[in-house]
Amino acid sequence: MTTQTTQTTQAAKAAPLPAATPVGYPRIGPGRELKKAEEAYWAGRIDHAEFARRTRELRRATRSRLAELGLGAAAAAPESFSLYDQVLDAALAIGIIPDRFASVVGPDGSVGDDGLFALARGTVEQPPLEMTKWFDTNYHYLVPEIGPDTDLHLASQRLVELFTESLEDGAGTRPVLVGPLTLLLLAKAQDGAPEGFDPLDRLDDAVAVYAEILAELAAAGAPWVQLDEPALAADQRLTQTDLADALQRSVGRLAETVPRPQLLVTTPYGGIDDLLPVLLATGVEAVHVDLTRGGLPTVDQLASVGDVQLVAGLVEGRSVWRTELPTAAARLAELRTRVTAAGGSADAISVSTSVSLQHVPHTLDLETSLPAELAATLAFADEKITEIVALAAGDVHPGDIDGPRSVPRTFEGVRVDAVRERAAATTAADTDRAEYAVRAEAQRQALGLPDLPTTTIGSFPQVGEVRAARAAHRKGTLDDAGYEQAMRDEIARVITLQEELGLDVLVHGEPERNDMVQYFAENLEGFATTEHGWVQSYGSRCTRPSILFGDVHRPAPITVGWATYAQSLTPRPVKGMLTGPVTILAWSFVRDDQPLGDTADQVGLALRDEVADLEAAGIGIVQVDEPALRELLPLRVAQHEDYLDWSVRSFRLATSGVQEATQIHTHLCYSEFNVVVGAIDALNADVTSIESARSRGEILEAIDPGAFPRGIGPGVWDIHSPRVPSAEEIADQLRRARAVVGPERLWVNPDCGLKTRGYAETEASLRHLVQATLEVRAEAGIPTGA
Repeated sequence: MTTQTTQTTQAAKAAPLPAATPVGYPRIGPGRELKKAEEAYWAGRIDHAEFARRTRELRRATRSRLAELGLGAAAAAPESFSLYDQVLDAALAIGIIPDRFASVVGPDGSVGDDGLFALARGTVEQPPLEMTKWFDTNYHYLVPEIGPDTDLHLASQRLVELFTESLEDGAGTRPVLVGPLTLLLLAKAQDGAPEGFDPLDRLDDAVAVYAEILAELAAAGAPWVQLDEPALAADQRLTQTDLADALQRSVGRLAETVPRPQLLVTTPYGGIDDLLPVLLATGVEAVHVDLTRGGLPTVDQLASVGDVQLVAGLVEGRSVWRTELPTAAARLAELRTRVTAAGGSADAISVSTSVSLQHVPHTLDLETSLPAELAATLAFADEKITEIVALAAGDVHPGDIDGPRSVPRTFEGVRVDAVRERAAATTAADTDRAEYAVRAEAQRQALGLPDLPTTTIGSFPQVGEVRAARAAHRKGTLDDAGYEQAMRDEIARVITLQEELGLDVLVHGEPERNDMVQYFAENLEGFATTEHGWVQSYGSRCTRPSILFGDVHRPAPITVGWATYAQSLTPRPVKGMLTGPVTILAWSFVRDDQPLGDTADQVGLALRDEVADLEAAGIGIVQVDEPALRELLPLRVAQHEDYLDWSVRSFRLATSGVQEATQIHTHLCYSEFNVVVGAIDALNADVTSIESARSRGEILEAIDPGAFPRGIGPGVWDIHSPRVPSAEEIADQLRRARAVVGPERLWVNPDCGLKTRGYAETEASLRHLVQATLEVRAEAGIPTGA
């Protein structure tokens, strides 16, 4: 059957996609309305009816705004809303619910809002689903757990309900669902699944349920449905041949479904190269290609384009820089030429974003304090939609200074010669330290810690008084002296609490920090910060990524005063706490006019100065966090070596200027770090704390017994869930870790910082952590003193 025949007979024919259509939009609301509603509901301050009213109003406002921006036609705007996570939504839609959460499933096999939140956040009895990074972004998704006997069925009507609701608000939106191939490639085998079981073994069963969902949407009148298949842009455990076969078994079979809406399949986060001809031949009506991280497809790759509508991702959806519109227009013209040469229709091309705009803030309209020269070079989600509308309309006028075009970044601070000269002068010696055995002995003598030392990652709960003091100081209603005293009072409280709990290595709690990256951006040259540039990280967790626009350097010490004050309050060692260069880059919007590695070196050298000042002030342990090390790992294996080279170098630039007795820690969380164990080793930190509790110890499986040569702290408490782990639960995790890591190198710590937790659960969990440690020490005959 030809592509043309398939399209005519299998899909209810409708209008083509509009000329301009993004593939996703921020869902948190410009004022973080979703976050505020969720957290109020979880805290019991509002009931479910009010929660439903608030989220309904957010969706109505979003659809109205998209119509104002030129996306008012049917199916022009994607339905991007999710209560928590798009991967969880897809899993629940087809009944992927772990057996351990059977209690949240209703009689009809569906899961309501409370059940969804139980899977995402855990319950008193059950830990939540594992959470990890969504491809190479700072968004986190919940990992589906599936087994050979998981009952896959049509378990949710959310997509239909959202579409019907969008009709009530005007033109209907385009339902969006993570595609079946990506969903199962991102899933993990449920605990207890037979050895050798792969979630992809359930592909045919999943596709059958997806077909039911499409039929339901067709019956509701949806003209288009968007299936997101970003896994096609990343190297997978499958060979290209097997991946092409899986693509035909999934998307190809859905294209044969009767009845169904027309299908748009998106391939964000990179090029899909030789899989494009396979996808074009599946029989779907439209295919999206990321043309910012992938090249223009060749005529040969477009050979089977036929009547397929191409959706050209010409506007970068992951950065905040304005699109070079004349360049994008030229690429669009070349794409049309190639499509025509391949036998397709040059008119059947829509302009889009490379990825969902969920990765950028809502709008620049809310920003009043950005420097005008910088603001003129920026585009947030709304401005990017304006760009795709202009490109689609051919409204690009390179000679018109009032038209939408790129503005060169040549203003003050973009280039600082002294910074560049320092970076160019670095040598291999600047990234080396003495052998670990020499350092370990010097640190043992200097610190006097017991085996299995206990610590936390850095931050403590940020109570309302702390946030209020920071806000008042920012507004000018609290003077410098009052602000410093408020922070010192909180630091003293945190130090006293840790001493009472019996922790061995303390932290100052970071009350002065609004965010682990923004705090440093505010104190380093080369950055700008926003007022309302919020981006969803996961669930209700939002961050305000800073904008790294220029050469980076440190004008003055940043953390030294707070760390030395904390150390003055206790004889126990207090860690100095810094954010590493890779994470500062990953969680900022970074300049694109020079290689990332060059920028990382600049940040590393700025942090090197801070580490040196901490050491000189008597801080014997310095932790440089790199939770984003795995996050920026390229999706193609061929690009890994270059990335790992510069990322490791920048960390070692920051940490290799200290004496042997100064102990360097790093922390990594919420990514699949077993993939980069070699790079973690290459960081050469004395101690590495790492997420382990939520993934139930997966990282330990990647470490051969005795193979990791330095200290390691596999997290024993998942702090992204409100549940309090028991002492026995933590002790069991420590016993597992001791089977892999020797007691002289094993540290005891939570998975991550405690900023998002409350004090009641924090104190209870830390008491259990210390209790479990004492129990395991006793079992191993380890003394509890120095």
